[in-house]
Amino acid sequence: MEIIDLITPESVIGALRATSKKQALQDLAEKASGITGQHERAIFDVLMERERLGTTGVGNGIAIPHGKLPSLDRLYGVFARLEEPVDFQSIDDQPVDLVFLLLAPESAGADHLKALARVSRLLRDKAACEKLRGTDSADALYALLTDLAENRAA
Repeated sequence: MEIIDLITPESVIGALRATSKKQALQDLAEKASGITGQHERAIFDVLMERERLGTTGVGNGIAIPHGKLPSLDRLYGVFARLEEPVDFQSIDDQPVDLVFLLLAPESAGADHLKALARVSRLLRDKAACEKLRGTDSADALYALLTDLAENRAA
């Protein structure tokens, strides 16, 4: 499962305005709803339930919220660069400005974990994150994400 299999240019948000973790997740659920055809509320509820289990703020300004929905046909990703960092109750207590949402079908099994690992590896790269933080153009972010992921795979 490659990054290019998870996102499209339409699933990248260049400058998301959110003042809280909840608002960021609501806005991401809205975007994901348009891409997946799933109900926005169902996506939001899955994301909030996952957050109740433990934060998806993994540190260094990055969050990878994720969840499973029974009626999805494949894995989907939504990437957002936040205009201003928000508190995500991250493991390092740092606010988050880069968010990669991952949604999977209930039946995804190991593919869900592989996709999470792939996204995590990409966003652990400090140089890659600096490049992502350097633009608020959705098209440029999509190109960066796919280029960075391709170069890491090579």
